[in-house]
Amino acid sequence: MSDTNDGAFNRRDFVRGSISAAALAAFPSSMLAAAEAEADKAAVLAQIPKMHADNVRRLQEWIALPSIAAENRNYPQGPEHMMKLAEAAGFTGVKLVPSAGKPGVFGRLDAGARTTVGIYFMYDVKQFVPEEWSSPPLEGRLVQKPGLGTVCMGRGAVNQKGPENSFLSALMAFKAAGRKLPVNLVLVCEGEEEIGSPHFAQIVNSPEVLPHLKKCVGVWMPEAAQDRDGGVQVSLGAKGVVELELVSSGEKWGRGPKHDIHSSLEAAVDSPSWHLIQALNTLVEKDGHTPAVEGFYEKVRPLSAQQKKMIEEYAAKTSEETVKRTLAVDRWVHDSGWVESRMLLESRPTINIEGLVGGYTGPGGKTVLPHRAVAKIDMRLVPDMTAADTLAKLKAHLAKHGFADVEANMSGGYDPTQTDPDSRLIQTQLATYQRLGVDPLLWPRSAGSWPGCVFTGAPLSLPAGHFGMGHGTGAHAPDEYYLIESSNPKVQGLDGAVASFVEYLYALA
Repeated sequence: MSDTNDGAFNRRDFVRGSISAAALAAFPSSMLAAAEAEADKAAVLAQIPKMHADNVRRLQEWIALPSIAAENRNYPQGPEHMMKLAEAAGFTGVKLVPSAGKPGVFGRLDAGARTTVGIYFMYDVKQFVPEEWSSPPLEGRLVQKPGLGTVCMGRGAVNQKGPENSFLSALMAFKAAGRKLPVNLVLVCEGEEEIGSPHFAQIVNSPEVLPHLKKCVGVWMPEAAQDRDGGVQVSLGAKGVVELELVSSGEKWGRGPKHDIHSSLEAAVDSPSWHLIQALNTLVEKDGHTPAVEGFYEKVRPLSAQQKKMIEEYAAKTSEETVKRTLAVDRWVHDSGWVESRMLLESRPTINIEGLVGGYTGPGGKTVLPHRAVAKIDMRLVPDMTAADTLAKLKAHLAKHGFADVEANMSGGYDPTQTDPDSRLIQTQLATYQRLGVDPLLWPRSAGSWPGCVFTGAPLSLPAGHFGMGHGTGAHAPDEYYLIESSNPKVQGLDGAVASFVEYLYALA
């Protein structure tokens, strides 16, 4: 809206409170409401720089308390801290929601608004090895990054505590300004995302949570969407995932030892470790990459013409060398070109070995023949694959090839998710980014995974996605960071990220 309207209304006068009652009465109510919203938003945004130090400190304190489901670390401290953060941001009725695993955290923020939006949080983080980090992973130390500025480095800094803390900071800015939110919020958090969200559906479908989510126009997760150059992708979904362990043991196999024995005995005794390696070798083609499980591609939905166009437009506007440098790779699989590598990233399901564990792995040698070996596997799924069907196909494949004894123990996972680009949630994201001076690129789906299918599938059938300015990287890796003070005017630091969430909430209203 312009600052003047035929001389009858001046927004600057409105903000100062000096416009006459007669002028107000003559002005359309919808325009008055918009002007009031702009005035409120300006008051909220003005609070953000004043809260900067507190917002940084809150993030550092949260990083210092890692909840790691795989290690059963910091439970119940992790969810209890999440509850305190939610209450401090203004959520009411905050409570733990039990599940068969780690509890969820639920809360509501009723602003008396017409629109209600769901917010998804994860309060858990991935494991870490301190020796691999250049800065202590639980300190949240402020570190200078050449070409970027000041970052907060620590486990969970960008995945997901940095963006989530920035969203909570935005809500606290509303409180500091004494302004109501323009939308109502329903917050649902889990503590098992990093192990495949095995019990998240229980939390969402609980009678305490589901009725409130049914009132939402969509669900979104805060993120740091900007790359190093300031660009933004808006993902329309995410791949699904199956996380599992393949276990080969002398006990199950009926061959090899039932406990570790001296390695010299391998001349006369079978090795469960080699047995596992042989089983793994059947899962991919001779290229060591392409899945070879029977029926693996049976339900794969090909990319649409619209999705292929999205990828081509992204590739044309994005530096391949920057992406390679960020990932520390020199070549794409099969020496694919830039566009083809992006097509593969979006269209192909995968079978990945996360880790191989067996026998002695300490310093020096220990000449044993291990009785047990484990491969940690993740499989990424595209529409219309499902986690249950893919796991069943893997087990059938192993049995067919003589490896029925190799245990396939699924620890977590869920189906892929997809959201309509014309949905209100996505269109509002695009408009908000554009308002903030960014030309976002639509992206068919994230190659990573999050349990958005719990929201996009029945019974909710809601659009779901991610939003947020700011930058960070290193999820699941050493030296993970979230940008605090940016040296690049195209990339937002902490304050800009917080402000982007304020803008998005007003846009959703």
